[in-house]
Amino acid sequence: MMSTNKPGVGDSFPDIALETPDGGSVKASDFAGRKLVVFFYPKDNTPGCTTENIDFSALKDQFDAAGVALLGVSKDSAKKHLNFIEKHALKAPLATDAEENGLSDALGIWAEKQNYGRTYMGMVRTTYLIGPDGRIARVWDKVKVNGHAAAVLEAAKAL
Repeated sequence: MMSTNKPGVGDSFPDIALETPDGGSVKASDFAGRKLVVFFYPKDNTPGCTTENIDFSALKDQFDAAGVALLGVSKDSAKKHLNFIEKHALKAPLATDAEENGLSDALGIWAEKQNYGRTYMGMVRTTYLIGPDGRIARVWDKVKVNGHAAAVLEAAKAL
């Protein structure tokens, strides 16, 4: 279902629980009082998604130093996430949004996509910067991976 009223800047970020690779759960309110970057990507172990995760992981210490939590999200299973983390020594925490009507649905970024004339449902690569008050401070739509993590870090520091 496509939602036309996607949450945007100034809106509260939806507080929907996601599964973590260790079998736990995480949601935006767990980070109340801190800045949070949530980056949504289509699929583990694909070239762009791998690069994006490696880039965020490489900058994790700088995000930590700036008091900014990171969370990468896709529809991949917790088991796939564990493999992905191990294979690429990722430091940015990952979570699974596999539930129907989950977080990506609430944000309107689980959407119809087209590739080589084929139409399918997929994750629109999107990053959210959430302020300590739980409100969306910035949204990057249809992200281009190169330089993205660094740009997000600069925006998070400035918030």
